[in-house]
Order: sequence, then C-alpha cells, then structure tokens
Amino acid sequence: MIAKLRGVIDAIEDGKCIIDVNGVGYLVFCSGRTLAALPNPPAIASLLIETQVREDAISLYGFSNSAERDWFRLLTTVQGVGAKVALGLLSALSPDQLIAAIATGDRAALTKSPGVGPKLAVRLLSELREKAVAMPGGGGAGIVFSASLPAASNAADALSALQNLGYRRAEAEAALARSVAELGDDAPLDVLIRAGLKALAK
Repeated sequence: MIAKLRGVIDAIEDGKCIIDVNGVGYLVFCSGRTLAALPNPPAIASLLIETQVREDAISLYGFSNSAERDWFRLLTTVQGVGAKVALGLLSALSPDQLIAAIATGDRAALTKSPGVGPKLAVRLLSELREKAVAMPGGGGAGIVFSASLPAASNAADALSALQNLGYRRAEAEAALARSVAELGDDAPLDVLIRAGLKALAK
C-alpha cells in the first residue's frame, strides 16, 4: 500500500498529475486545491497518498496535507460519495470550509461541488454533523462562517478569543459557525463568545 510519494512532477493535468519516482511515473488523482499547491514541472514534490484497490484498477489519490487526506477518507464513507465526488468537494471547499458548512447546515455550499445534489448534500450534513467538529482544518486565512460575514467582525474577534483560551481553530470555527447561524452576524462579541464556549462544552 502506497502512503507517500516524493519525486519529480512530470505533468499536471485536469484532476491529476504524474510524479516520477526513480524513473517510474505514477498517475495520481488530486483535488484542484492540491494541484494548485504543486510546483511547476519539473520540480520535486511530495504527496500523501491514499491507495484504492478495486478488481479492475489500482488508483492513487494525492494530497498536499493530512487534513485534506483525512477529509477524503471521511467523505468516502458516506453512501453515494466516491473518490471523484470527494475530490470535487475538496476542490470546492477547504477542510475549514467543510467544517463550517456542515456545522451550519449549509446545503448550498455543498451543492456547488460537481456530483453533489440536494439529496446527497442532506446525507452529508446528517451523517457528518457530529464527526466534522473533530476533523482537522487547514488553519487557512480568509475562512468565513457565512457568505456575508466580513473578516473584521465580532465573529472573527470571538474566534481569536477562543483560540487564546486554548481551543483549536477548527473546533472554535465550527462552534462559532453554529452560534452565528442562531444569533445572526451582528450578535455582540460577548454573546458570541459565551455561545461558542457553550457549544464547545457539549
């Protein structure tokens, strides 16, 4: 079972790349996010690999970080989500955005991904709601809790406060996403912090 590849990037194509490891070219399927993070050929790069073995094929799926790989594994446990749909979701949404979308029940965000219709979006929300909070995020900047929430806001300040209290960013974001959905974008800072703490305590 292949878990990691390090070699020369020979080519980057739509949805996949070829990585040359000691003269052997491996075809690796990747999300758009991972492909965008790769250096231009012919540069050396490393990819975490998830190997899937079927009767008719052995397929390799590559990830630039462990958070994306772990989300791929979780997404493919949901009925109706194969590798292609999972990569589509990870192309459309970062791990942080997936956590926020699932925590707030944002079906519209999920259905932006190819292959995810309303019914599958509902299944994803119901099956992953409890698991999403414990999943890793990317810790990336610019993640928002709702489509209209500005970066400079009470929610952003509340996130900083919860992180200063020792909570992981992904956990704090998921808790605050629920609080913002219930209380509104303009809720006072102290109210959001208390609501976030209450959600994290559950």
